[in-house]
Amino acid sequence: MTTRRGEFPQIQAIGHRAPFYEDIYHSILTRPWWQFFLVACGVFLGVNAVFAGLYMAQAGAIANARSSSFEDAFFFSVQTMATIGYGGMAPATRFAHIIVTVEALTGTLYTALLTGLTFAKFARPRARVLFSEKAVVAPRNGVPHLMFRMANWRRNNIVEAQLRVVLLVIERTTEGEEMRRPIELPLVRDRNAVFILTWSAMHRIDETSPFYGPDAAERLRAMGAQIFLTITGTDETIGQTVHARYAYELNDILWDWRFVDVLRVLPDGTRVIDYARFHEVSPIDTARRG
Repeated sequence: MTTRRGEFPQIQAIGHRAPFYEDIYHSILTRPWWQFFLVACGVFLGVNAVFAGLYMAQAGAIANARSSSFEDAFFFSVQTMATIGYGGMAPATRFAHIIVTVEALTGTLYTALLTGLTFAKFARPRARVLFSEKAVVAPRNGVPHLMFRMANWRRNNIVEAQLRVVLLVIERTTEGEEMRRPIELPLVRDRNAVFILTWSAMHRIDETSPFYGPDAAERLRAMGAQIFLTITGTDETIGQTVHARYAYELNDILWDWRFVDVLRVLPDGTRVIDYARFHEVSPIDTARRG
């Protein structure tokens, strides 16, 4: 499986078995919606099939149902579990009444669990932050800076947004062992009290920066470097902590390029963001700059 642009690398665990039933709640919440609904439908049909088989264990258990008809028994089970009660079919024996009682309880619990899981999955707090497809290195006051651009896609307010940027490299020790070392990149401004529009985060490339020096790109590429961004804050609309993340490869960094301006202010003070140009970059005239 290939990793899409901006996604964190996939993790494949070997020698660690994690059966679905050991952590059902977390497994369901982390699955995509189509799998969630597929599992819900599968469980519903499977449980009704089981109860249909129980009803067929005794002949004549269901009044007005065809003899030995699994179809009638299945649809009677669906009506019982969903508490529909059309009245065409009904339990006719004590055995059937016992099964109906058990199924009614099962249906109530299943509905409650499914409702809770659906709400929990639907209400998971997550930020919708748009990250620029490329990062750029451009000068600011004569000093090169590594820059990332972000925008609040919901256009609401994220209060006290905080951004962390980590450079992950693979280093070899003197003993010949490889180890992954995260290097936190300090930012000129890592907090944004009011994240409504756009945010250009900058890392100053000086003598303390791993991006310093003419051979920085090749040196970091040899170390398998990757850049990971995580942003957290409080969504003012729902009053909960939200987060977003993004990953850059070294090939996503453009040296001596800049982001095209996407923000303008109208005469009445209205801010206008042009998302159609959000990912656009333009080269810097290095000869003119020099």
